[in-house]
Amino acid sequence: MTDAAVPTPFMTRLGWRLEALGWDAYEAWYRAKGIDKASDAAGAMLRRIGPMTPTHNIARINMQRCFPEAEPVEIERLLGQSWEGFGRLIGEMPNMGAFADDGFFNERVEFVGRERLEAARDAGTPVVILGMHHSNWELCGTAIMKTGLNCHITYRAANNPYIDARILDARARYDIKLMTAKGGDGAKSLMAALKAGESIALMNDQKMNDGIEVPFFGHGAMTAPGPTRLAMRHGAPLMMITVQRLGGVRFRVTVHEPIEISANPDKKQAVFETVSRINQLAEKVIRDAPEQWFWVHRRWAKSVYKAG
Repeated sequence: MTDAAVPTPFMTRLGWRLEALGWDAYEAWYRAKGIDKASDAAGAMLRRIGPMTPTHNIARINMQRCFPEAEPVEIERLLGQSWEGFGRLIGEMPNMGAFADDGFFNERVEFVGRERLEAARDAGTPVVILGMHHSNWELCGTAIMKTGLNCHITYRAANNPYIDARILDARARYDIKLMTAKGGDGAKSLMAALKAGESIALMNDQKMNDGIEVPFFGHGAMTAPGPTRLAMRHGAPLMMITVQRLGGVRFRVTVHEPIEISANPDKKQAVFETVSRINQLAEKVIRDAPEQWFWVHRRWAKSVYKAG
């Protein structure tokens, strides 16, 4: 016999519901504005508020670590733009359903390298697709779905189950319907998908404590090796998809050329070499538009931020 599930305490459930009401108010407020005005308003708001938060110092340390040659005034200018970009994402998310319409998508999005995913779709070849937290990264999933590729998009479930359900419903409205939660049985689901000839997509630019240490902007950074190992095990191409904001609510989505998977007979070294190539491509994307990366994430060890 198994133990009965422990019921969630009443106060916890009440807190979840109150948080969900706040989420509903946020979505309603920005949806009423429409995507362009919502993007402008939220971007302006976070550009003012962001630098006053404790996470601004985390973002500053990250940027100084990546661009040690940059003058302090340049760092602050880029950080201000970064906060604005993140604010725009916040304003755009309740309105992302607009991108489900092909006409709106084609008008607002320049889709580079689309043919790479379409070729995989036509060949029935599974692909391991890597994304990163750059610009409006929610567009990555929508763009993948536009190609008709059968792809499982991974996501980190929200702690609040009511908000998590709302996020999944919202993503379904902008075409992201095949979602696989990280953790638990998620890894098994991804392996099963690849074995069945289906593609998977994962974010790969944040710190993973139990990952492997690989250079990132010249500093060792704990990085997830899982996507690389999955690609190796299933003989799947490894591709990165990125988003760059071109101004306002206009974007360029790029499916990059496949990342070369190391043929080193030492499997551990092969994984290290391949993950290094992933980080090198991520560095290039960030250098091309540094104000558009999500700088507030602690990418390195805690000691780096204590020293700052």
